[in-house]
Amino acid sequence: MIERNEQKLTDTWDLSGLVKDGNEWEKGMKKLKKAFKKAPSFKGTLTSSTALLAALQYYKSTSMLAERLGNWAYLMYESDSTDSENMRRLGLYQAEAAAFSESFSYFTPELLSIDEEKLRDWMKAPEYKEYRVFLNKTLRTKSHVLEEKEERLMSLFLPVSGSAEKAFMDLNNADLDFGDIDGEKLTHGTYPVFIRSKDESIRERAYRQYYSGYDAHKHTIADLYASSVQEDIFTAKARGFKTSLEAALFPDKIPSKVYTSLISAVHDAFPVLHEYYRVKARVLGKEKLHHWDCYMPMAEAVSNHHTYDEAVDIISEAVRPLGEDYRATLISGLTTERWVDKYENKGKRSGAFSAGGYSGNPYILTNFEENVLDSVFTLIHEGGHSMHTWYSVRSNPYMCYDYSIFEAETASTFNENLLTHYFLTHAATKEEEAYIIGKNLDDIVATLFRQTMFAEYELIIHTLAEKKMPITLETLRSEYRKLLEAYFGPDMIFEDVSDLEGLRVPHFYRAFYCYKYATGISASIALSERVINGGEKERNDYLSFLCSGGSRYPLQSLKKAGVDMSTPEPVKAAAKHFSTLLARFKAIKGLN
Repeated sequence: MIERNEQKLTDTWDLSGLVKDGNEWEKGMKKLKKAFKKAPSFKGTLTSSTALLAALQYYKSTSMLAERLGNWAYLMYESDSTDSENMRRLGLYQAEAAAFSESFSYFTPELLSIDEEKLRDWMKAPEYKEYRVFLNKTLRTKSHVLEEKEERLMSLFLPVSGSAEKAFMDLNNADLDFGDIDGEKLTHGTYPVFIRSKDESIRERAYRQYYSGYDAHKHTIADLYASSVQEDIFTAKARGFKTSLEAALFPDKIPSKVYTSLISAVHDAFPVLHEYYRVKARVLGKEKLHHWDCYMPMAEAVSNHHTYDEAVDIISEAVRPLGEDYRATLISGLTTERWVDKYENKGKRSGAFSAGGYSGNPYILTNFEENVLDSVFTLIHEGGHSMHTWYSVRSNPYMCYDYSIFEAETASTFNENLLTHYFLTHAATKEEEAYIIGKNLDDIVATLFRQTMFAEYELIIHTLAEKKMPITLETLRSEYRKLLEAYFGPDMIFEDVSDLEGLRVPHFYRAFYCYKYATGISASIALSERVINGGEKERNDYLSFLCSGGSRYPLQSLKKAGVDMSTPEPVKAAAKHFSTLLARFKAIKGLN
């Protein structure tokens, strides 16, 4: 693996829009520290419109500087974590940001102590325009914001909150040893490769060795997750929420029924999901699938070698339904503007992400592989996030540009749907068509069905804990096995260790996060079909959604785009779309 300094400059991201170099960053941090020291000076002063406006302007300017410096430090670290300077700078920034959070913790309680009628009268002034969304959202939290001393205690708790997650991540990423498979190290990174091997004996060995690693630490991990659940419940109760689910959904103004109706709608689709697994068994020539067979692709891969530049050309064609402005901006970002850090190097984070702020560009980290079609899908997926940020920044003031994860997962999978549509309309053979449909089926299972299973598991465990039931290893395994059997169906063969899967999901330490993937793909399927089959209005509705940023709540912005996620209908439609794809796949493969 090459060192960071061996990368071609054109293959790396250009972060100069944030900070030119380490010297400029150090100067910026001195300025930021000086600004942070002013935080207590506004305490007790919010008695007039002018004073509040001054505090808001301070918060905005300081936050913008902090975001710019923090993003640069974070992106430098993620591109090379072996560089001690990158580690030092990120640690320094995080410590300063935590101290600022504590010293400014008085602001929200003091803001909410202002008479609401008086505050709303102040907000009518033109100079408050860019702060209105922020203030309205803050006012909505009034019943869940504590007194000043209590808020300070909550801010002091922040450094230790998430300790269970950190301990799990340290154990999961550094301490677990899964052994070797035929001389090659079995890791989180190589497990997906082994579990998709054409040799079933390798799949089985990888599966058993992988879960034996979790088996060796199962009691510790169970205790960590139980602690994380109790932390969720404590925070919810401290802020006056009835349940931890209600607390998690509150910031996005999502009714609990959206969460529970997602689960119900997916349950209704179990027959077609179980049929998918039966079809996969037939494709693999098996009577029944073992759990280690589930991640085998539905169809043989066709020639899928694409250089980075070829991938960009394909993406350029795939996003044409979104218009020339979207297409040209994205393609320049992927090429000449150098939004993307393209290839693997020593110390670089695995996987991919998009990270944008109000300053600089919406950057993309990826580890592009020319022989893996998923790399093309990953690039257009992250491009969807980046374009969401690009439109949001240009359409909103700083205080309300940031959109929710609920919306973000729609914008990214929307682009994947466009790429799937492009490949299907340009498939030269039935084999190519079957491969793309099979991949799409696998992706929908992973995103809609699997993430809903995770969401249901989280709800079950949190509900048990809220009823004062002990969350033991046996409870976690028993509840997870019930879900495995329900989602995978009666024709799946599980092992004794299969339910240990519930101990290895990092997202469980960010409570009630997984459902957003399922709602995101449901919304994106509806919206992408609407844009592909529609005209200028449908395209503009979608672009308007990207522009809305954080100016509206997620359900409002998605409804304006053309999909009503307050009802289960989009989830039902996504399941129907899945059923149609499965029927098409069976017809191509002669499996009817």
